[in-house]
Amino acid sequence: MVAFYLESDIEEIVQGLGQTAGAFEGKTILLSGGRGFLGRYFTALFTRLNENALGAPCKLIVLDNLITAGETGASIVDEKGHTFIRHDVIRPFRPAEGLHYIIHAAGIASPFYYRKYPLETLEVAVWGTKNMLELAREYQAKILFFSSSEIYGDPDSKYVPTPESYRGNVSPLGPRACYDESKRVGETLCRVYHEYFGIDAKIVRPFNVYGPGMTERDYRVLPNFASRAIGGRPLRVYGSGDQTRTFCYVTDALVGFIKVLVEGTPGEAYNIGNEKPEVSVVALVKHIENVLGRKLELHHVAYPDSYPPDEPLRRCPDITKARKHLNFQPRVDLQEGLRRFFRWAEGVYKGA
Repeated sequence: MVAFYLESDIEEIVQGLGQTAGAFEGKTILLSGGRGFLGRYFTALFTRLNENALGAPCKLIVLDNLITAGETGASIVDEKGHTFIRHDVIRPFRPAEGLHYIIHAAGIASPFYYRKYPLETLEVAVWGTKNMLELAREYQAKILFFSSSEIYGDPDSKYVPTPESYRGNVSPLGPRACYDESKRVGETLCRVYHEYFGIDAKIVRPFNVYGPGMTERDYRVLPNFASRAIGGRPLRVYGSGDQTRTFCYVTDALVGFIKVLVEGTPGEAYNIGNEKPEVSVVALVKHIENVLGRKLELHHVAYPDSYPPDEPLRRCPDITKARKHLNFQPRVDLQEGLRRFFRWAEGVYKGA
C-alpha cells in the first residue's frame, strides 16, 4: 500500500500543535473530503493523537465521494475509531451521533479537475458548504471551511503580500471562476451562518500547500515537475514561467489549519501559507535542481485545453493575522520541504 505521508511529518504536526491537540479529547469530528491530499493528513493526525496524545480518543467520520480520489482513496483502510462513508456532500448528511467539530475540506482544488468538473466544483463549495453549516447549526459544532488563496484572483502588486482584508480581483466569467467564485460564496455562507445563527464558523485560505501524498495525477506544478523529473523527461512550464508563488509544506499547513479551527475568531478568515520565498516557476526549477543534485531540462509550452489559463501573476500571503491570533509560524523552509517531497516521490511516482 502506498504511504501517503512520512511518519516523521505526522509526529512533527503533533509536536507543533502542543496543547491545542487536547481540544479533541473525547470529541467526534466530521471530515469531508477525507480521502484527498489534506484529508489523508487529518486522518493520520487524529490516528496519531488517539495513539499517543489523547486520554479519551476522538471519533472521526470521514466523507468523500471519491470523484478525484478514485481507486486510490477507495483502497485506504479505516483506522480504529474512524468511519468512512462514501457520500457526496451536495446531498444532506445526518450522522448517527452528535458532532463537536466539522472540517469541510471537500472540494476540487486542482485546476485540471475543476476544468473537467466545473458544476461539481461549484456545487461542493456552495451546496456542500450549506449542508455542513446546517449540521454545525444542529449540533452546535465548530466548523472549518476550506476556502482558497484563489479568491484573491490576480492582486495588484501593492497588495502583495496579500492580507485577508483584500477584496480580490476575480472575473465571474473567467476560466477559473467556477472555483474562485464558489469559494467566495462559501465564505459568505460561513459569515451569514455566524451572524444569524451564532455558528462558530472559521475560514482558512491555504496558499500552495504541498508535500508527500500529492498524487502523480494531481496536475499541479510540483507533482508535474516531480513526475517528469523522476521519469527523466523535460519539465514543462506553462507560459513564461514568470508567475510567482510561495509554497507551504504540509506539516506547517496542518498546524495552521487546526489552530484556526480551535483558536481562530468565529466568522473570520485566515491566510495559512508561507510568506517566503516568493519564487517564479522558473526559479522553482533551480531549487529542485539543488535538491536533486542534477540539471533539469525545461520546456516552455502553451496552456493545454485541459488546464485553465488566466492564472494569477503573483500569489504570496500576508500571515500577520495568523501569527498574531494563533502564534502561527511556518518552520519548514522551501529547500527542506522539497527535499522531503522528492524523497517520498522517488519511492512512489512511476515517472509516467
